[in-house]
Amino acid sequence: MSSGPADPIRVLHLVKGLEAGGLEELLVQAARHRDRTAFAYEVAHLLGSHVARVPDLEAEGVPVTCLHGDRPVDPRWLGRLRRLVLDRPIHVVHAHAPLVASGARAVLATVPARQRPKLVVTLHNQWESHHVAVRALDRATWRRDDARLTVSEAVRRSLPEPAAARATTLVHGIDVAELRSRADRTGVRAELGVADHEVLVATVANLRGTKGYPDLIEAAAEVVRHHPEARFASVGQGPMLAELEAARHQAGLGDRFRFLGYRPDAARIVSGADVFCLSSHHEGLPVALMEALALGVPVVATDVGGIAELVHDGEQGLVVPPHRPDRLAEALGAVVADPAQRARLAEGARARGEELDAGAATAAVEALYRRLVGR
Repeated sequence: MSSGPADPIRVLHLVKGLEAGGLEELLVQAARHRDRTAFAYEVAHLLGSHVARVPDLEAEGVPVTCLHGDRPVDPRWLGRLRRLVLDRPIHVVHAHAPLVASGARAVLATVPARQRPKLVVTLHNQWESHHVAVRALDRATWRRDDARLTVSEAVRRSLPEPAAARATTLVHGIDVAELRSRADRTGVRAELGVADHEVLVATVANLRGTKGYPDLIEAAAEVVRHHPEARFASVGQGPMLAELEAARHQAGLGDRFRFLGYRPDAARIVSGADVFCLSSHHEGLPVALMEALALGVPVVATDVGGIAELVHDGEQGLVVPPHRPDRLAEALGAVVADPAQRARLAEGARARGEELDAGAATAAVEALYRRLVGR
């Protein structure tokens, strides 16, 4: 593949969908912080029904192409990806997640060597969280990757050998200054009807099984029984809403636990909270967690994925085992009941948040792109 020295390095990010989630937020952050003089980004996605972040990417000057459609299974996306790569010079395909990466490997193997982009793959979740068939496909084809990244050491260690040994951990970041500029504690609490003496526990996670919401609801009911000043708010959308609303009703929480749905200002909601909570069963390195730390909100979270790599128990928050609503309730109750502890953990959270810089993370990935294409 030939390119003049002044031409930008063209990077195609390949994802399953562009809904409101952590991976998608990382794409927007990368687009915002890219070196625009040296790189041209575009994004291709498979699911036409998952488009919430398309306007954000386009606002950053990043073209977005849908390869798939709304049908659950449509292998025609492979041919569309091949045509996209052949129609314009793409120097790097950066695939996010094993399923799309496996398809990209098959496609790029059919591209003539002189036009074939380098392939970078980032894994955002622990290996065991993926379907067994996806893991088998990835295991059979991963050696075709030119570089393999993981978002946390926990994700890297979850990979089978020798893939784990050949992967590199790169902690992604957030725009800390911009995030803090949008903090609105007073406005959020007024909007949600949370009084000054009440303690607001916020979570940001889509309503899916891996996020452990039944554990959180059970824990919240126990906390509210002993600490009636506690309030809970969830930001997220997903297929479990009706089931979780029923669980909330059965737990007798009423408006003490509110589902706010999708909010483009999720981080702003967290800025109004006293505690940030994640009850997940699987994670990579949650973007919402990084945002809570940057905002100086103490964390209570399960010890899954890379969470404990950012939250040291007793320093930025409290870390408990997954699938243990009793331990989650105990930790939440301790933080809700102790303003001095919350203040101390908030200081630790804010200090850790200073380390999570999106600009540095994007520069590190772009340095990898440069090495791969020989620039």
